[in-house]
Amino acid sequence: MSELAIQHEEVGPVLVLVLSGRIDSATAKTLETEILGRLGQGVARIVIDLAKVEYISSAGLRVILLGGKKAKAGGGAIVLCTLQPAIRDVFEISGFLRLFEVTPTRTEAVSVARAA
Repeated sequence: MSELAIQHEEVGPVLVLVLSGRIDSATAKTLETEILGRLGQGVARIVIDLAKVEYISSAGLRVILLGGKKAKAGGGAIVLCTLQPAIRDVFEISGFLRLFEVTPTRTEAVSVARAA
């Protein structure tokens, strides 16, 4: 059974979502509800910490892309950080490294998001 845990942390105007587990067709809707819900509440800058994500499917990529487009349309941004090598490979192969700011640390991601 797939599981995805989402923890929240506010760093000034930036919302940090710390994800752990798997982002697949069974859990992508949970992430979509979280991201789009927060953007709908006026949060414009989101950092997604992927350090503890062990797997991401195309359904998960779609959710992150959808969130990124909505954030950008609202004058904000989604910044990704701490990608594990296997997850980074998925983002690279899919072309997502060209679409999103990706940083090696959460601190850097928050700085990039604040400046967005």
